[in-house]
Amino acid sequence: MFRAERVQRGQGDLHFLERVMHKLLMNYTWWLNKKDKDDNNIFEGGFLGMDNISVYDRSKPLPPGYSLKQADATAGVAMLALNMTVMALELAVEDSDYEEIAIQCYAQFLSIANVISGHAVECPSLWDPQDGFFKDLIMDPDGQCHRIDVFSFVGLIPLMATEVIDRRLLAKVPHFRQMLREHEDGMLDRHTVCACPERENARGEHLLALVGNDRLLRILPRVLDEKQFLSPFGVRSVSKIHATRRDLGTLPGVGQAVIEYAPGESDSPLFGGNSNWRGPVWMPVNYALIQALEKFHRFFGDSFTVAAPCLHDRQISLGAAAKLIADRLVNIFRRGENGLIPAFPPGSPFQRDPHWRDMMLFHEYFHADTGQGLGAAHQTGWTGLVVNLMLRRYRSDIPEFWRKHPGNQIPTAHAQAAMQTTLGKSGNRT
Repeated sequence: MFRAERVQRGQGDLHFLERVMHKLLMNYTWWLNKKDKDDNNIFEGGFLGMDNISVYDRSKPLPPGYSLKQADATAGVAMLALNMTVMALELAVEDSDYEEIAIQCYAQFLSIANVISGHAVECPSLWDPQDGFFKDLIMDPDGQCHRIDVFSFVGLIPLMATEVIDRRLLAKVPHFRQMLREHEDGMLDRHTVCACPERENARGEHLLALVGNDRLLRILPRVLDEKQFLSPFGVRSVSKIHATRRDLGTLPGVGQAVIEYAPGESDSPLFGGNSNWRGPVWMPVNYALIQALEKFHRFFGDSFTVAAPCLHDRQISLGAAAKLIADRLVNIFRRGENGLIPAFPPGSPFQRDPHWRDMMLFHEYFHADTGQGLGAAHQTGWTGLVVNLMLRRYRSDIPEFWRKHPGNQIPTAHAQAAMQTTLGKSGNRT
């Protein structure tokens, strides 16, 4: 929000950022103190929204002595640590006292990266080198870890622990700059634990990221594969390979482990009933993934490419990958050749009724195969992100778009309002 307002108005609201950061510090401390029970920088529990992707009923505890070590929770705290680092750097531009908070949060990020990468003595890596993917672990009473072989959004959350910082943020923080030099190329205790290269890009920016180039090249082809994560309407919460690969064998503390791929409503009363994280498209995490890819592309530029199986393994930039996913999300609300919007049932008044057809319902999640909106229909802010994705698609052509569709000739009132907001012609603080 701070960054968006700065782009729109030319300056950011530092007082707002400061107030929010103080509240987030309390939440951050809660994670560190309450959800890392073994004090080893690997996190459990917490309601991140991803807890339905599991092979056992998370509403019940594991047997005594067993614990779940989560890739999503651990990466989520790493992402929060980086978020706090950059907030502190923004505030340190005007108040140098915040430099110490930036240093402390970045040190915590490095410690988490050390564990998730497998360089800590107390716990094996959450990275599966054989499959090239992050996965959860179950730890038994003897301290042995057992990998849960599920391909889900749990393994994509580490991509989101990514930030790009510019020279402006480093101008008045000499101690933080020294810390970057001491841990150049993401080094900690003689190990490369993350992707934080000392080098700058052409704009003088630094990358701070949990996932390095090699792992990006292994993870992203799965994301861009229509037989795995990529659906016609965004990235599935569980890979489609689990439509056939259901049986995961026996897991200690769990027994026979099964994962079901369900692209629409839940087919099980477990894990929250109709709240289904095992297949559908969820807008917030898709949006966060797109943001992460755009940050990587901002730093690396067009020279860093990945294979896209959906394009016959053609090499594409990370910016192109972000646009590809964004375009699929926009498909949820874009009228198809049959004139229908996938988000609504064919007989819905939102399809053709002149009094309703320009209205939008915003659903909790979307069927991965049909795009139909499912679950609660009050998540306006979540699905409203699709407007931003549409703007990204048209941003380079906005003047031409206005020439072709002046005033009320723009296809829908929503597109018109979105364009007006982007061009600064609306007084709304959107």
